[in-house]
Amino acid sequence: MVVIAAVDRSDRAPNVVAEAAKIADAFETPLHVVHVLSRSRFVELELDTYNETGEAADVDEIRSTAKRYAEKAADGIDADYEAVGLMGDSVDRIIQHAEEESAHYIVVGPRKRSPTGKALFGSTAQSILLESPVPVVTVLSE
Repeated sequence: MVVIAAVDRSDRAPNVVAEAAKIADAFETPLHVVHVLSRSRFVELELDTYNETGEAADVDEIRSTAKRYAEKAADGIDADYEAVGLMGDSVDRIIQHAEEESAHYIVVGPRKRSPTGKALFGSTAQSILLESPVPVVTVLSE
């Protein structure tokens, strides 16, 4: 069993990791800091690699990039953690990881959005809240 800190590249990510670390410590369970690269970001990175080298990007290298984003979000926390880099749909991959690891909790940091924005655009955090098989903790920014 693990606690998952689902992070993006925003300034909210360190707060998500810090809260997840507290929960993991309370349950004496491992902490996974997870970043998922979207398909569009994957295509951008692959195109950049091709333009620079003339070769297709290595999938393992792209996963390593996602893992580095997770590590950056966890920079400065005083807790043991495993950085996990995944690719694909953020919601699906985070929930899949939670199921595979028998997670206790998923911790997310949703963006503040207007009521219109909530109605028109999907939210990763909202989708995780609705689809997660485990409890989800939300960390609101100040």
